[in-house]
Amino acid sequence: MSLKSWVCDGCLRATSVPQPTVAQRAVRGILSLAALGYGAGVRLRNASYNLDLMRAQRLSCRVVCVGNLTVGGTGKTPTVIALARQLTDSGRKVAVLLRGYGRVGGGIEVVSDGRDVFRDWTHAGDEAVLLAKNLPSVPIVVGGDRVVAGRLAVQRFGPDTLLLDDGFQHRALHRDLDLVMLDATDPFGGDRLLPRGRLREPLAALKRAHAVILSRTDQATELDDLRRKLEAMIPGIPQILTCHRPCGLTDLADGTDRPLDWLRGRRVLALCGIANSVAFYRTLVALGVVVAARLEFPDHHPYSSTDLARGEAAARETGAEMIVTTEKDAIRIPPRVSSPPVRVLRVALEITEGADVLDRLLTRMDGEARG
Repeated sequence: MSLKSWVCDGCLRATSVPQPTVAQRAVRGILSLAALGYGAGVRLRNASYNLDLMRAQRLSCRVVCVGNLTVGGTGKTPTVIALARQLTDSGRKVAVLLRGYGRVGGGIEVVSDGRDVFRDWTHAGDEAVLLAKNLPSVPIVVGGDRVVAGRLAVQRFGPDTLLLDDGFQHRALHRDLDLVMLDATDPFGGDRLLPRGRLREPLAALKRAHAVILSRTDQATELDDLRRKLEAMIPGIPQILTCHRPCGLTDLADGTDRPLDWLRGRRVLALCGIANSVAFYRTLVALGVVVAARLEFPDHHPYSSTDLARGEAAARETGAEMIVTTEKDAIRIPPRVSSPPVRVLRVALEITEGADVLDRLLTRMDGEARG
């Protein structure tokens, strides 16, 4: 086959859209029907709260919610860390409350009392342990019933501000400030409700937000269009622009750090089990890394020694000098000396536009609480 023919065939394969099979159409139809039922239930529940047929329970402290509209992957954890540090630095006494996805068992669990960290992620959840490691002076509590868990946090730790991680849909708990995160690279989860798409609620739910935080704006190709669409949907609601900046590289085995520019030009195997793996790969490429291979697992995947051995073998086969993973994945990787070594890429939230808006919202919340 000539080069010209090969290129044309490649273009045809790349541009032609395969027609769905009968089975695929049937599955999509079933999922669409399920989404209709799910949407009806969500709208009924929201209407019950909007009409005061159901009442949100208040705690004796301010509640700031960092939530989202889609399932996973918007970058809430770095945002909660940044907010907790900002609030603590301003003199507030903060505690963090979250559900604890991926943990074994239920009930209420104190992951950290602000002094001693409960480091067994299987009983706390990887996100909770990651928060505890980054916020050593902040109590972290997990529990499916956010009202009960919130009351325990208030009674035991006496915070004046409670950060509610991923609680936008948990309307049983009153909040003083609702911050909704949207991933600027994929803000609306396919524009379809669960289980057909990734939306937890209809887009109209954004009207409940006090502000929208757009994450990964540095990776978005249609940011201006998204901002105009949001302004048309929720006019007057502030938009805060953020990105996740790499801030360090740590050896998983011994905790030693390397500068980020040390990664440039090096071949690595990218290992992750997170909701948005694409953003992780983009970050590595932006650092000048040569991604020799990728190894992906489901979000919150409990890594085994076999999984790590598989990654080591793939790294050696592709000539990768090291395995690079995320902070959240590192919580779930069993401790062992790896060859090649596993290094953890740390990221931090950076507000690129709207920091003053966030400050005003937090200040206004204080004023309303005193009033």
